[in-house]
Amino acid sequence: MKPKYYITTPIYYVNDVPHIGHAYTTLACDVLARWKRLDGYDVFFLTGTDEHGQKVEKAAETAGVDPQEFTDRVSVAFREMAVTMGISNDDFIRTTEARHKASVQELWKRLEASGDIYLGGYEGWYAVRDEAFYDEDELRTLPDGSKIAPSGAPVEWVVEPSYFFRLSAWQERLLAFYEANPGYIAPETRRNEVLSFVKGGLRDLSISRTSFTWGIPVPGDPKHIMYVWLDALQNYVSATGFPDPAAPRAAFWPADLHMVGKDILRFHAVYWPAFLMSAGLPTAKRVFAHGWWTIEGEKMSKSLGNVIAPADLVNTYGLDATRYFLLREVPFGNDGNFSRKALISRMNVELANDLGNLAQRSLSLIARNCEGKLPTAGPHTEEDATLLAAAAALPAQLRSRLDVQGFGDALEDVWKVIRAGNGYIDRQAPWALKKTDIARMGHVLRVLADVLRTVATVLQPVMPTSMAKMLDQLGVPETARDLAALATPLADGTPLPAPQGVFPRYVEEVG
Repeated sequence: MKPKYYITTPIYYVNDVPHIGHAYTTLACDVLARWKRLDGYDVFFLTGTDEHGQKVEKAAETAGVDPQEFTDRVSVAFREMAVTMGISNDDFIRTTEARHKASVQELWKRLEASGDIYLGGYEGWYAVRDEAFYDEDELRTLPDGSKIAPSGAPVEWVVEPSYFFRLSAWQERLLAFYEANPGYIAPETRRNEVLSFVKGGLRDLSISRTSFTWGIPVPGDPKHIMYVWLDALQNYVSATGFPDPAAPRAAFWPADLHMVGKDILRFHAVYWPAFLMSAGLPTAKRVFAHGWWTIEGEKMSKSLGNVIAPADLVNTYGLDATRYFLLREVPFGNDGNFSRKALISRMNVELANDLGNLAQRSLSLIARNCEGKLPTAGPHTEEDATLLAAAAALPAQLRSRLDVQGFGDALEDVWKVIRAGNGYIDRQAPWALKKTDIARMGHVLRVLADVLRTVATVLQPVMPTSMAKMLDQLGVPETARDLAALATPLADGTPLPAPQGVFPRYVEEVG
């Protein structure tokens, strides 16, 4: 029986259209999901849209449509982004779906039964844009006397009846949970932020609103609708079929990884585990908060007109090059800067020159000098063995890198082998061996083919289309492209198709 692996993106808020930040988070999850499938796991990969709350209600009003029509329209854009980016999600959940509403209402009942919900009145600062409450000491006062949240969102003073979750009662239990599960929050800088926040003291959390109506009604008190974050976070459990223990995906909970942007870490690493523990449900195993992208050195904003739509990148540079760049350019977890010049450089230096050139040279030499068939594996020299061993180590290396979301490190591990392969072909000079030692030429080319097979296999999660083409050219059957298949060498004499370039150089159009 295959081990299970459950990975989630945050569900994206539908008051706007998808941009590069959404694509980045979803792509990271996709690469992990694809990697785990290659590694023999039964994977459940979830994404979706968060469709309730005051912000959506206001956006729909501005658009002149009712909220359901508005969310129906905008959620399609996020589905289309997933297709554009080649995302292999297994489910797409919307918080307006009946399955989710039933799940959230059951969660509420369990929180209520635990004694962690009480009715009171809320009076304090609220940012509609963030759908978040803030304490006075978290706000910044502008010269005109108005106040803004740490995110820059305007805040308003809210007074209304509200149900509360006894978050204050969970402070010590959360700290004990973090200590017992040191890998629960990553990277380390974000873990430290959460620890500092919780140690600073937790206040009870307002979890219902009465001043607007677009949301899930509180069970037994429909004048109140649930706080959008209590509603939204439950999506991860809703998708497994909760509360039905016999649902086909029930066994996937708890999630192995929640991937989130750093701006929503508090909700996932403080509120969410407290809700789950209060309801008697297992917590997720890990929350990873990545950084933000700037665009050509400037913060991404509609007012600057520099918001990048994923489709524009894919249409201009190609899907696999875009996927590669986003995970290669910046250590995952850090903030990064998107630059078209950097993307083109990665395409031409690493994809076209390093990997593309190595594959094209090796396969062209096989086509010309080995009757287009995979050469016979021969006795290995020390240099052969060193290169083959470096390639053979890649699956284990990448497994350990990707289990801690080290995408950039994983790609660098692969590129070390690719660069070593280019050094090897230059030193061995199989084109010269053809005149002096034709058997040795064949052995060298077979080493290169075997190395390229491993490289293409482990890079499939990042660049699925390009690596499928490369594996086709290496004669690897579609049934032998997972990690386990690497243990079985391809048969000597396997016929190979005519080689074709996989990564052409990108030349920018002028004028």
